[in-house]
Amino acid sequence: MTVQVELVVPDGQVWSGNARMVIAKTLDGDIGILGSHPPVLGILAEGSVVEILDPEEGSSAQGGMRIAVRSGFLSVHDDRVSILARDAEIGSQVDRATVQSRLDAALGEMGPGEEEPAEVKYSRALLRAAGDRS
Repeated sequence: MTVQVELVVPDGQVWSGNARMVIAKTLDGDIGILGSHPPVLGILAEGSVVEILDPEEGSSAQGGMRIAVRSGFLSVHDDRVSILARDAEIGSQVDRATVQSRLDAALGEMGPGEEEPAEVKYSRALLRAAGDRS
């Protein structure tokens, strides 16, 4: 059984298709969505990664894909998963060197003990989506 997934940002659609499972981190914790999941609405954790497992043919991701999201929310209803994010990027499309240099610059501007700003969290999510384990 599959779920229909649509991930959109203000500029348009990032990805759409069917998948076996979606895993996301919300403010209430991690959530895994399979077919026949009850309706739910969740706020995505800032700078998190959404995993789409076993997307249907036509996707370049074999077995799954990881997408970094800055912030947003997730809605599940009738085997449809809608993810609306402020910013999002598919991990396979991330330019790791550019993101790492942005992250290094942002970290250099932070004071000791200061909470990480949204840009730092999103940069870390981009690197995780691209396969880094940092």
